[in-house]
Amino acid sequence: MINVTVWNEFRHEREDEEVKAVYPQGIHNCIKDFLSKDEELNIRTATLDEENCGLSDDVLNSTDVLIWWGHCHHDKVPDELVEKIYNRVMCGMGFIALHSAHFSKPFKRLMGSTCSLKWRDGDRERLWCILPSHEIAKDVPEQIVIPVEEMYGERFDVPTPDELIFIGWFSGGEVFRSGCAWNKGLGRVFYFQPGHESNPTYHIPEVQKILTNAVHWANPNFIADEIECPWVPSQEEELLKETLRSR
Repeated sequence: MINVTVWNEFRHEREDEEVKAVYPQGIHNCIKDFLSKDEELNIRTATLDEENCGLSDDVLNSTDVLIWWGHCHHDKVPDELVEKIYNRVMCGMGFIALHSAHFSKPFKRLMGSTCSLKWRDGDRERLWCILPSHEIAKDVPEQIVIPVEEMYGERFDVPTPDELIFIGWFSGGEVFRSGCAWNKGLGRVFYFQPGHESNPTYHIPEVQKILTNAVHWANPNFIADEIECPWVPSQEEELLKETLRSR
């Protein structure tokens, strides 16, 4: 089983009737519901207003893949927790940042850059799959039309992705690197742009397929207890040890 934790601010859905109408149980529970259809995944949720933001040491240390949706309250996430998430990813945990989580503390820490971009409300997006051989793109069509989505445009200030899987095109002519993958330490990081809180993007089957694939891709083969910097003996030292052992 892959242990997945879906983290969400869960503020918009409680404070904004328009958002609540789209995600009455919260974005995190919408994602949990469709991921739970995969019998290989064990899903739990965590939200900002829970104790320790829902991410106690026990929860974090038993998470294989952490999915993160945040928007207006990035600053409410404690720096101490951000470092724990960062170290966990360096040790092998997968991290999936969704939409406005590009500006979240954990993602910016992992990227080491501003993660800034251009944006505009209320546009139409055509999502192009440009790396169909990638595991995240498995059984995903060449293009997905999202009728209403928040426009994110370049320049997106992140390190050059190790793999660029999706490019978004908007009706205003802007383009965006909408699906980016990186290897960070022993972990894998995926950023996926669609998912504005007032749009039903996470109800789209093709989007659900992408995120399900992303969880499997980000799942670690193993998670180390810590990142080590081991000393490696030289060939001469190994030969000397072998000589001493043979006497």
